[in-house]
Amino acid sequence: MATAIANPGRPVRLINYLAYGSNDVLGAGSMAVISGWVLIFYTQFCGLSAGQAAAIFAVARILDAIASPLIGYISDHFGDTRLGRRFGRRRFFILAAIPLLPSFALMWLPGQTFPYYLATYVFFELVYASVIIPYETLAAEMSSDYRTKAKFAGVRILFGQTAAILAGFLPLWLINALGHDSADTFFWMGCIFAALFMATAAFLYFFSWERDRAVPRIAAVSDDGIGAALTNLYRNLLSTMRIRAFRLHLGMYLGGYISQDIFNAAFTFFVIFALAGTTAVASGLLGTMYIVQFVAVVIAINLALRASPALAYRLAALCFAGGVMVLIALWLQGSTSTSPYIWIAIGLAGLGRGALNYIPWATYNYMADVDEIVTGQRREGSFAGVMTFVRKATQAAAVAGVGMLMEAGGFVSGAQTQSPEALNAIAAILGLGTIMVLAAGIVVSLRFRLDVRTHEVLMSEIERLRASDPTPPEPENRAIVEDLSGWRYDQLWGRNPVAGSAR
Repeated sequence: MATAIANPGRPVRLINYLAYGSNDVLGAGSMAVISGWVLIFYTQFCGLSAGQAAAIFAVARILDAIASPLIGYISDHFGDTRLGRRFGRRRFFILAAIPLLPSFALMWLPGQTFPYYLATYVFFELVYASVIIPYETLAAEMSSDYRTKAKFAGVRILFGQTAAILAGFLPLWLINALGHDSADTFFWMGCIFAALFMATAAFLYFFSWERDRAVPRIAAVSDDGIGAALTNLYRNLLSTMRIRAFRLHLGMYLGGYISQDIFNAAFTFFVIFALAGTTAVASGLLGTMYIVQFVAVVIAINLALRASPALAYRLAALCFAGGVMVLIALWLQGSTSTSPYIWIAIGLAGLGRGALNYIPWATYNYMADVDEIVTGQRREGSFAGVMTFVRKATQAAAVAGVGMLMEAGGFVSGAQTQSPEALNAIAAILGLGTIMVLAAGIVVSLRFRLDVRTHEVLMSEIERLRASDPTPPEPENRAIVEDLSGWRYDQLWGRNPVAGSAR
């Protein structure tokens, strides 16, 4: 059974935090641009129907169901290859993807056909996965300390929020430069972001590292053929769901992020059609919201460390829901986007969303630790593959779902005004859709108990098991580890079916 060898002698410096965090310009920045603008771009500037836009997302997710977990699995085993030994089993993929990142700009080229937009969207999604999945393992690779990992997550989200601010305001600036009806606004936005993606990926590669490991050679394809290899791959990935803390983490993650995907996809339409605004007004409101989110991340970092991630999550969800309710109240009262009360909604939503962005990624950095006490192995890549696939699949489902529900509600692509039925559908999606998903996340958070104290207990028990200490654990430590892992103590450290699936 292979175990990780710690590398405590390598300190994490400011430049390492910055390099790690900067790559979320790709992670959060591209997702902010896509969730906030791609539906508007496809339907209002490219002549696609909401149904065609939904089809693009659906095809991409089918392909991603194979690609993302496969990349995670390969990165866990890539260190045995010549390229892996030279460039890093994780970092090799980041390096190889840098010249392919300009594909993001090609997504936003106006005047093309449905097959073109399908192909460019799918291609960028695959390039994105080849960077983000290895990236999401690096915090756990570079440190095993709880607070260091929390700082990695905090710097990452701060960079992500900065990119989101740019995603909000950049269309406004380009609209002012190019004109209100120019589709080139989105193409130039894509070019600017593609250049940033390349720069931050290179920065990450040169100022990150991976932990030393003693891992035996594991062939990517078994003697039984490619079918057996893929079966083993998905058995390994599905085994991550048998870790209780990871299941709860996913529930909180999806509650926080799907609610934002629904909100983002509907918000621009809501401002333009329900509140009688413009694309420029929607851009300014989004940009302001992302500024508030940046401040909220700083608050959430301190709250999550001083109290608990679950408590901070619940407070953030309630704050976001309050902002959504203010927006719906403005619409019901017949207010427009010029109402001063809209800034209350933007402020509340921004405070909640910033914390919801940070907390799941802070807790994610500890999932491989919980898995290690169950399996005796380090599987950061498998968890990253599952996270990336789940994130992209749910975001695509949310954006596609918004498009299909709007079309079913009477929304007409390219129209300057919409029917009352269509406005009701947009408002229901923004209000009910967002709040219902937030409520589900709150319910899950009530059972999540990973924090500074319980993580310290977890790591001490891992060291005891690694040293084959025969002393029985303290009753409190036993209860904590069993709660986090979902397994009895006598089943830990490889004495369970998960360990067999993880090989």
